[in-house]
Formats: sequence, C-alpha cells, structure tokens
Amino acid sequence: MRRADRLFETIEILRRARHPISAHAIGAELGVTKWTVYRDMSALMGQGVPIEGEAGVGYVLNAGFHMPPLMLTAAEIEAAVLGAQWVQTRGERELSQAAAGLISKIEAVSPASARASFLAPATSVAPVAQPQEHLSAADIRLSIRRRTKIQLIYRDESGAETDRVIWPILLGYRDVGRIVAAWCELRHGFRYFRTERIVQADMLTDKIPRRMDLLRAEWAAAM
Repeated sequence: MRRADRLFETIEILRRARHPISAHAIGAELGVTKWTVYRDMSALMGQGVPIEGEAGVGYVLNAGFHMPPLMLTAAEIEAAVLGAQWVQTRGERELSQAAAGLISKIEAVSPASARASFLAPATSVAPVAQPQEHLSAADIRLSIRRRTKIQLIYRDESGAETDRVIWPILLGYRDVGRIVAAWCELRHGFRYFRTERIVQADMLTDKIPRRMDLLRAEWAAAM
C-alpha cells in the first residue's frame, strides 16, 4: 500500500472509531507495525489533521474534520456507482466488499449536493449466480501481483484433464465466471483458462521469469 493511501486509510479508521484507538490496532488493520503508525500520525498532525493522542494511549480524530470535497459531475458519480454495482454483483466477496467501501468513501468526500446520487442512484445491475470455483479470483489476483506461477489441473470442453503450470497475466471478469489470460508452460504459448474448468490448483512460490510489462505486451501482440 502506498504511503498516501495508508494515510488516507488511517484517517478513515479514526473517523469510524468511537473511542481512542491504539497504534497497534491501527497497524493490525493496515498490515503495518505500530512504529509505522507512530510516524504516520506524526506526519498527519504535521499536515494539520486534528488528531489527539500519543503513543501508548491511543488516538482520536476531532469532530468536524472533513476531507476536501471531490468535484465530481453527476455523470461521473453515476459511472462510479454503476461500476461498483457491477463489481458487487459479479466480483468475488473481497472485491464486492471493496466496491461497497469505494462508494462509501466517494460519498464521504463528495459535496452535500451530490448525496442524492448515492442515496437514490439512477442505475442498477441485476445480480447473477456465480459458478463454483476451486481457484479463487482473489488468489489469482494475488499471484498476478506477486508474479508467481500457478499449477493447475484444467478440464477442457471435451472433459479431458491436463496438468499445467501457468504464468497468470490478467484476470477477466464476465457476467458469469472469469477467464485467466496466461502463458502456459505445457503448450509453450499464451492461453485463456475459464476458472470454472480449473478442477485443482496450487499457488506456487516460483517467480515468473519475465517482466510483467513485457509479458503483457507479448500477449497483446499474440492474441
């Protein structure tokens, strides 16, 4: 997580808290040490954020503090809400929760005149049933971020199963199900894999031996 993002998340944690919250608790939620939280608190206070407290006691955000409003047009808000609605109904639980959190954050920093767009949005997305998956989308996204390989057993349209090691490049979301774009070591080429046809998978620690930007460029050229 970038430092700027972490500072924003720290303010959000303080905003939600009803009582002083310790650096240890904040660090646990953000995945950093309490020493990092101490430094972040010092930086936020130095920037004028009205935080009270100290190490070993806990921190509180004074009432009345507001982030600068986002100057979004009505169409931009509708686009953000519609996108989040789609992710909430098509994404796995982690992304669905993130989409809800995203809209909450945008609403919190938007001017009061825009609140109606969040309370009564002009768009909606019909929910769909998602297929059973043995390899979660969250794990695939993590593998892509870490540039690590995945070993899987894949069942094709005819029912034949093959054992493969792939280098995941992108995860595509459809109305129903997801598709992994990857380099396949078995076929020595780029392939697409439907996640509902992955019958078994292991997340490997082996690193993909190519730069991801170059690999994606080759994939785009090949496909």
